[in-house]
Amino acid sequence: MTLDPIDYAVISQSLQAAAREMGVKLIRSAYSTILREARDGSAALLDRDGNVVAQAELIPMQLGPIGATIKPCLEMHPADTLQEGDFFINNDPFAGGQHLQDVFIFTPIFVAGEVVGFSASVAHHLDVGGGSAGLTAEATDVIAEGLRIPPSCWNMQKDWNGGRLERLVAHNIRVPDQTIGDFNAQFAANAMGAARVRQLCEKYGVAAVKETMRELLDYSERRVRAAIAKVPDGTYHGEALLDDDGIGEEAIAIRCRLTIAGESVSIDFEGSAPQVGRNINCPFSSCISAALSAVKSVLTSPDIPFNEGLKRPIDVTAPYGSIVNPKPPAPVRARMLSAYRAYDAVMMALAQAVPEMVPALGYNTTTVTCLAHMGENGYAVHLEPMGGGFGGSRTTDGCDGVDNGLSNCANTPVEALDAGYDFFRVHSYELAPDSFGHGAHRGGAGFYRRYEILKDGVTFSMYADHFRHPAAGLAGGSPGTLGHARVLRAGAVIELRSKSANPVKKGDIVEVLLGGGGGYGSPALRDPRDIERDVADGLLRPETARRLYRRPEAAE
Repeated sequence: MTLDPIDYAVISQSLQAAAREMGVKLIRSAYSTILREARDGSAALLDRDGNVVAQAELIPMQLGPIGATIKPCLEMHPADTLQEGDFFINNDPFAGGQHLQDVFIFTPIFVAGEVVGFSASVAHHLDVGGGSAGLTAEATDVIAEGLRIPPSCWNMQKDWNGGRLERLVAHNIRVPDQTIGDFNAQFAANAMGAARVRQLCEKYGVAAVKETMRELLDYSERRVRAAIAKVPDGTYHGEALLDDDGIGEEAIAIRCRLTIAGESVSIDFEGSAPQVGRNINCPFSSCISAALSAVKSVLTSPDIPFNEGLKRPIDVTAPYGSIVNPKPPAPVRARMLSAYRAYDAVMMALAQAVPEMVPALGYNTTTVTCLAHMGENGYAVHLEPMGGGFGGSRTTDGCDGVDNGLSNCANTPVEALDAGYDFFRVHSYELAPDSFGHGAHRGGAGFYRRYEILKDGVTFSMYADHFRHPAAGLAGGSPGTLGHARVLRAGAVIELRSKSANPVKKGDIVEVLLGGGGGYGSPALRDPRDIERDVADGLLRPETARRLYRRPEAAE
């Protein structure tokens, strides 16, 4: 059919608006702080073939490979075999998923008995079973990390709302009220998206909506190809290091070879380390998402829709059995750590191709902390993802104390934690002075989060990185600063490993420092007014300013 340009504009923007509305519904309906406050969830609309058409601007890591997550479901249960009330569910890291805590739910959208597309949501769930509450730091395989739900089809009337799937999930998790509540938030978000698509079909016709979906994919592809075509052809290399695997002390390298050829990009992670025995392995779908996010953030405009069309010019490969494409049953809970190093490696390769467009690296690691306590009324689990400082760029300083590009989560407000938990409280929460890389444009500052433990029998678990290898600076800027975790106990300081589980006692202070981003450009070129502002704000100590930003003429 020939699609009217005005109808296309209205329908395409309506689809995007519907995806955003789904995202709002998901967050506002959530029970747990990790979804309600940290916003660790996402929503999208897909066509009937499982191609992402529109998505909410929430978590890039979760949405980049969502098409790959639904494909195993469609292979087992084609769209034409589905009935009203059916839904897909998948959290299997080795069948298109990511890690077990990110559970994907897909709801078919029926119009006059025909499936015209799918509404989709994903949420990071507070607990999905496994060896320890919230986070099993010592897991040696994915089985120990929790309940794995393979790509499968269920029915809302038969299997949820007291049905067999809901009972199965509730019996295998420690905080069923919050987890089942977050599942229901996903169903609510999907219902919202489905209703909006049906309204568009009723107003403009199914054929027009389907054609708009196809054109949206083609539009993103055309714009991405045009952006890639402006980059000089060639092969570029990047490398980034993980501190360790959580057991030994040796750094783990992730390498990529990025090739620009006309309007296409190929990214090969050959040469990356083999998979390891702890949970930092990165499922291939997460590796793809990291690579796509790096390319899109550097080479394309923010207004290009992140849908399946964006992927068409970009090919990503990684050796099977490597840390960025592990074989089952490798543990993958902390896959964000290796995904961020894949992202960093691609950014370093792009810095060779288009140096003026790439910022210094930020404190690119999702530091996840988990505080858990077993009380008289069962488990209480607090899980929180946090970031550090962004990297500086050619034109601006890095942002202070925010999550970084792949995860994009919010820091959980202190008030929400005080209201929700009685076995700890936030002792202090503050930006850390001198915690960024220096340059003409400095990196973003990191921050401290300190928890006071109020009861005995609490476990503090975490996974983090950048405790040994800081975020790199660019163009003469200095690296960012390292993070740390420690327990302050009766005058003693107990240093914690970045990937560990630790019993803590009443009265302990658990201190987590998230480091800063790398600087961009020579510190000698920094505007004196910016230096004075940082000193006045308490982000830069006066003695540090005198030592690092001393100009040549001042030294004479």
